[in-house]
Amino acid sequence: MRVMSFHLMPYADLDVSMRDEYRSAWVVLPNSYFDPEKGHKLYNRYLDELELAAELGFDGVCINEHHQTAYGLMPSPVVMAAALSRRTKSCRIAILGNAFCLRDNPLTLAEEHAMIDVITGGRLITGFVRGVGSEYFSFGTNPVHSLERHKEANDLVVRAWTETGPFAFEGKHYNIPYVNIWPRPYQQPHPPIWCPSGGSVETIEWAAHPDRKYVYVQTYSPRETVARYLDLYRETAATKYGYEAKSDRIAWCAPVYVAETDEQAVNEAREHIEMMFNVLLPKYSELMFFPPGYMSPDSLKKVLAAKKGNRGGVTIEQLIDRGIIICGSPETVRNAITRAHHEMGFEEFMCMLMFGSMPAHLTEKNIRLFAAEVLPAIRALTEADYRGFEPVGRLAAQ
Repeated sequence: MRVMSFHLMPYADLDVSMRDEYRSAWVVLPNSYFDPEKGHKLYNRYLDELELAAELGFDGVCINEHHQTAYGLMPSPVVMAAALSRRTKSCRIAILGNAFCLRDNPLTLAEEHAMIDVITGGRLITGFVRGVGSEYFSFGTNPVHSLERHKEANDLVVRAWTETGPFAFEGKHYNIPYVNIWPRPYQQPHPPIWCPSGGSVETIEWAAHPDRKYVYVQTYSPRETVARYLDLYRETAATKYGYEAKSDRIAWCAPVYVAETDEQAVNEAREHIEMMFNVLLPKYSELMFFPPGYMSPDSLKKVLAAKKGNRGGVTIEQLIDRGIIICGSPETVRNAITRAHHEMGFEEFMCMLMFGSMPAHLTEKNIRLFAAEVLPAIRALTEADYRGFEPVGRLAAQ
């Protein structure tokens, strides 16, 4: 198994009393709550934490994109990837992901990703995401067109990376007379493309298509839900497309906290993980997060059912019990990840080692304990430790 350190870069210093006046930390929360002096310290601290993970032997570091929110201070993960490209020497740098489809011209991101891939000598992983519903409010983009823009942007970017230009691209949403990007990517035919998702059936079917076979990343959800969606990817590949999806196409991302004992881990992580889930994340019932047209009614129904109870007043005990987070002693954390791998067979694991309002000293402790006491054991997990996949008719139930 390959293990990567994932960072949201939240605004850890948020005044949580904002909940008394504003319904969400996304889009509608005034940016007067952001203090640039504190932001300066946080950005540099967060880069230090990712660089520490690289130094301690993680296989990669991961960043992502969000807009107009205290949940994650990375409207441009490319900026962070560029900063990391010269300060890390061998680990992969994964942008999980960039919302190419939200741009009026996705080639700007295609060029920037190619630059980072060339600077790092081929260490970039590109993540194609649609962006959560609230991003469409931030960009003023119609969410009804989300999926088709996503697919078209992918086609444009992959062609730009792999075909000799100049050539014209004519689509429904993007029309560019001269596609001829400089530089070309270092990796050929292009950097690996991953597809993080909250569980949209349409996204799973798109990612699993034989033309793509993208690594499918299920983001933090109840463990039984993660297993169901990862199995759905495998079953889609087998039943709909006629091939076997190997475990190297399967990935999971989850918050993790390690301390000397289970009790100490819970006590140290409680305030910060509950702040993340109860303050920084919107309730899944909010129209802002799933605007009309963003996904099909059937997918929306399934996602809402899977996420029910994850937001608003949740406790760390509930999050642990449902397998949404992994928290405990090194032995407890090792066992939890090993059991999950046995059940789901993911070859890529992204652990979020800083979340919510967690201070620097606890984050560093978490990174170091995980690297010393958990990383070696779970990295040794292979396909032989996976129980194997047996289709159970999930596609027929869709």
